[in-house]
Amino acid sequence: MSEAVLEARGVERFFQDGERRLEVLLGVDLEVTLGETVVVVGASGTGKSTLLHILGALDRPTGGRVRVGDRWLDDLSVRELAFLRNREVGFVFQMHHLLLEFSALENVMLPLLARGESPVESRRRAGEMLDRVGLADRLEHSPVKLSGGEQQRVAVARSLVGGPKLVLMDEPTGNLDPGTAERVLDLVFDLAGGDGTSFVMVTHDARLAARADRALTLSGGKLAPLEAR
Repeated sequence: MSEAVLEARGVERFFQDGERRLEVLLGVDLEVTLGETVVVVGASGTGKSTLLHILGALDRPTGGRVRVGDRWLDDLSVRELAFLRNREVGFVFQMHHLLLEFSALENVMLPLLARGESPVESRRRAGEMLDRVGLADRLEHSPVKLSGGEQQRVAVARSLVGGPKLVLMDEPTGNLDPGTAERVLDLVFDLAGGDGTSFVMVTHDARLAARADRALTLSGGKLAPLEAR
């Protein structure tokens, strides 16, 4: 049996809006194995980002449990969750969230510095990762001097530099033109196949489903197989 790097059991998430309760997730079950790429498709407002935040320990579910690696998230303290996010989970968002005052290299170094790596080692590893995503000649460029696709590649490099088991991507190509989006996805799937990293991507674009190992749809608060590939 393949090793599961992520498991969600009966995950529920409700929000209270005055006297009204908004039911977003209604018993989500999901297991992601080592090196697997999973795409979750759904319309805007169906709870895709909420699910991703719960899977990545950025939010806690109202009910159910999530396991990353061998640790159940509800067993962990706030400090332990922060440690897990830094060591075992990478994030790529629709907006790349690069720090504009730092260079591409410095942005990718940040997760390593945050975990206590030396500046010399952080710089070496960040440079190697930027080289892998085709940006060896852009190390010292600030984000404002990079194209949208280059900025997203920096974000991908930052998510991977710490060697996470799991990378979560929220509409990773939502702000890119179709050609640039394809190049970014080529990079992601190449890295997934080479490193054994698991990826979970949420999107409203069903075209991504054809490239994943598995495609699911989020509707009515629950996950189901996406039949039309």
